[in-house]
Amino acid sequence: MSTTGKVFAWTSVLAVLVLAGFIFFKFCFVYSEGVNEGDINYFQKEGFIFKTYEGKMIQTGLKNTKVQGSIQSNEFKFSVVDEHVAKQLNDGTNTGVKLHWKRYLGTLPWRGNSQYIVDSVYTASTIKH
Repeated sequence: MSTTGKVFAWTSVLAVLVLAGFIFFKFCFVYSEGVNEGDINYFQKEGFIFKTYEGKMIQTGLKNTKVQGSIQSNEFKFSVVDEHVAKQLNDGTNTGVKLHWKRYLGTLPWRGNSQYIVDSVYTASTIKH
């Protein structure tokens, strides 16, 4: 094999490895995970080709401003992949819900519209004191 052929082969292998690393980091690597608590505003199955579960949680809290006692409302948009988790959200209570999520840096059409993928649900009745 000529020198030009070897350089092209190694460059191609390196390019494929870099592309594979980027795809893994962007779509498969869990960037962060955590728990959010609030009230489910809506939860629905939507999509043209890939039907995914999408929802929005409203989180209330006190706002740190000059006006004492101001209330701030934050929205947490999420997707659900697991049918069991989706059934829990459809059948359960929509107030005082804790959602455990994993955040990916990119979205995939079959995984949902959000970077935040909920993998388990906790309600006040399932949390042991």
